[in-house]
Amino acid sequence: MSMRLLARRAQRLLKNRQDVVQPFKYLLVLDFEATCEKDIPIETPEIIEFPCVALNTQSWEIEEIFHRYIKPRVKPILTPFCTELTGIMQETVDDEEHFPQVFKDFSSWMQRNNFDKDKCAFVTCGDWDLKVMLPGQCAIDGLKVPEYLNKWINLKRSYCEATQIYPKSLNDMIRRLKLQPQGRAHSGLHDSINMVQVIETLAKNHKAKFDLTSVR
Repeated sequence: MSMRLLARRAQRLLKNRQDVVQPFKYLLVLDFEATCEKDIPIETPEIIEFPCVALNTQSWEIEEIFHRYIKPRVKPILTPFCTELTGIMQETVDDEEHFPQVFKDFSSWMQRNNFDKDKCAFVTCGDWDLKVMLPGQCAIDGLKVPEYLNKWINLKRSYCEATQIYPKSLNDMIRRLKLQPQGRAHSGLHDSINMVQVIETLAKNHKAKFDLTSVR
């Protein structure tokens, strides 16, 4: 084999071993929980749990967590199905703030940690959280959706790009990657932490690159 061919092979091997350069320093992993009823679409669902986990893509460590429960305004009484699904009790939300105050606190958290749009991207499991739920909640409260929340990464699409399989759900990704799920399903915070597990595994084992996938 010629020296030129050996050099090319060495370059390919080195390139394959190199870590993928991520376009964002932080991935802000978000998973809302909302009011709901079994088999009946609620006309105006409201966010009742707001978690956001800040994952550093250089160390793959969680650096900050924002987590708040929210008192719904339109229908303040949670349905039994909602409590059973999410684990959120009525007394958990009764003494909490309504969404506008929690959203204000979230914005302050973003500013305090310098999570600006140039070095951060939001990650959701699907497009529902930021394409449907957040705009719907902001409409209820007469708020404008901030520009930095109009683009995000759909983890299902990132998973598909890395594995060539489009997943059905978060649990499907966890199962296929042979991960140990943390906490309970449909807890916003636990789901966010499980999404972090998926992200880290895709990055380390599948060389996944987390680019923006969706826009509102």
